[in-house]
Amino acid sequence: MELFRGLEVPALAEVMAVALIRTVTRHTPLFHQGDPARHCHALLSGGVRISQTNAAGAQVALRFIGAGEMFGSVPLFTDRLYPADAETVADSVEIRWTEASLRQLITRHPAIALNLVTVIGRRLMEVQDRLREVTTGRVEQRLARALLRLAASGKTSGTGTALAFPLTRKDLAELSGTTLHTASRTLAAWEKRGWLSSGRAQGRSRITLHDQAALAAVAEEGRE
Repeated sequence: MELFRGLEVPALAEVMAVALIRTVTRHTPLFHQGDPARHCHALLSGGVRISQTNAAGAQVALRFIGAGEMFGSVPLFTDRLYPADAETVADSVEIRWTEASLRQLITRHPAIALNLVTVIGRRLMEVQDRLREVTTGRVEQRLARALLRLAASGKTSGTGTALAFPLTRKDLAELSGTTLHTASRTLAAWEKRGWLSSGRAQGRSRITLHDQAALAAVAEEGRE
């Protein structure tokens, strides 16, 4: 996990000694937008949808968290409020640390603080990239980039890379800053070309990417 990268085994043992681990079922809220931030979270397995409520009162997906990723740590060191909702999209195993435990770990192991700076910097870059995509990129580029980001935590086999958890086409439309109709039309066209395939699981699509090179070519069109 990125926050504890580079720690020696004894330090990692300390980290796990104060960790809280639980199994949660699909559709379990982990925290809500505006709640006081009390924990740093990570996933051992499963998937989590991070979303925000916009001015019109609608939920908009911001990103999806896969196994091995951390989330919810930044608010502990900023305004102490969760900026979004987090809900599981599959049965998951969550690991978390209280704010007090995390601060004690940082005091004893300064490398964690350096890793936290890296995490915050990466999140800021992701936000900048998403803003640039929405303002300058075509829909196809944005959708291809969203799929490739999700594939980074997927499972690769001889037939392709399966995304780690099921998504709705609405999820992908929101991640790409487009309409459901446009996202569905584009995904159907790519499926006809053999670039991806989709099945159904619990009302959501199980997407497998078969030609990431083709999607990467679309994603990079127009980039300097």
